[in-house]
Amino acid sequence: MGDIRQSLLPRDVLSAAKELLYHLDIYICNLVQSGRQPPQVDSKTLELVEEFILHAPKDRNTPARRMSALQELQLLEIMCSCFQEQSRDTVRQLMFSALFSLQGNQADESRMALLGKLVSMAIAVGRVPILECAATWLQRTHRVYCVRLAQVLVDDYCSMVPGSVPTLQNIHSASPRFCCQFITAVTTLYDLTSEELTPPLELLQMIASWIQDDPRLVLITFLNTPLSGSQPISSLDVTPLGGLVRWCVKAPLAYRRDKKLALTNGTTESKPDVGPLFSALHLSVLQVFMLLPNILNEKGLFGRLALLQMESLATLTSDLSRLLDQADKHTHTSSADTHALSQLTLDRLAQALQVAMANGALLCSREDLRAICSRLPHNNLLQLVLSGPVMYYNNIHTPPLAFSPHAAHSPIATHPAHTSHAPLATHPSSHPQYPAQPFMTGMPFPFRPSH
Repeated sequence: MGDIRQSLLPRDVLSAAKELLYHLDIYICNLVQSGRQPPQVDSKTLELVEEFILHAPKDRNTPARRMSALQELQLLEIMCSCFQEQSRDTVRQLMFSALFSLQGNQADESRMALLGKLVSMAIAVGRVPILECAATWLQRTHRVYCVRLAQVLVDDYCSMVPGSVPTLQNIHSASPRFCCQFITAVTTLYDLTSEELTPPLELLQMIASWIQDDPRLVLITFLNTPLSGSQPISSLDVTPLGGLVRWCVKAPLAYRRDKKLALTNGTTESKPDVGPLFSALHLSVLQVFMLLPNILNEKGLFGRLALLQMESLATLTSDLSRLLDQADKHTHTSSADTHALSQLTLDRLAQALQVAMANGALLCSREDLRAICSRLPHNNLLQLVLSGPVMYYNNIHTPPLAFSPHAAHSPIATHPAHTSHAPLATHPSSHPQYPAQPFMTGMPFPFRPSH
């Protein structure tokens, strides 16, 4: 395609970009039909994309070509139509890669800017082929750039345009693959380490409703991706489970910290109570874990693939230790409230660890867990998990749960839609009328909580 450059130079910027997209489509179709494996776009073609679509100057002496806002909008509409009209997914994926795969050069900033606008438009007008290509891009790209794309979409639909959240919510039905990758990206972006990195309420509500309605949604990338060895360290996790656990566990203390900072800064604006929302999300995440034994067994991966990584849990417990220290040193609420929030946080951590281990999502020893939890204060439920043996179940309806209604709020924990599950074991010191059965019957158990 290198020989078409001279014919593109005299054209205006929009006409040249449109013409190049037309030739790029033909070139990639021929590349796929040639049977070359793997099909790969050559460097000359990528240079043309950078010069005439991304408008990166070919050399220092060439002035950069610029589009007006209207021309850029027209280009985005042309690109949407181009992907919509191309029926072969292989061709669409290669074209998307030629346009937006990062090359480690100065054109990457233009790539990211155009990509954010294209995906945002695709969400607005329901262009599923672009969302499917973007889902693949999110799987293959460094997580730093994935969270940048997620930030653009959150800004567009949760901040800049009031009332546009329902449009973003439609991606659940339009492209579940993209929706799953989007959840993974935003849970990576918003790690609750500061108020700025706390998810907007609308985003939180949307993700909680998605997972409540369809727990398998967060497993779609895992279910549809051939896994060859371990994931690259730089990529997003294969599921958003780690990020969702982090949200649910850190939420009580993180939101309390943000409220304290607001009071310190003289802000009196009241914010909605997100406690029940995180409780519902926490229960949904535990139910996702309970789906895993059958899925992992079908793939021959039970006991071989950890969907919850020890590294992320070590980071989580380190963050918790800092949050708990801050809660003890600086409090604007009663000590009883502070203690209750701290115990809620630790209860949720204990539940997540136990259910993940029992269902094959977390592969580690009790010694590993004790090491990463060594700096955390005492919590009866956590102590049970750290001390007792774990049992792996193949039946998702009878998992060994160390579950307390305090951590997920009992009205949600007894939701009638999930009556097929076995009763959840509760903490004996809180509810002595229920038998405590979090572990295997008849096995030695060195720890008993004090009443």
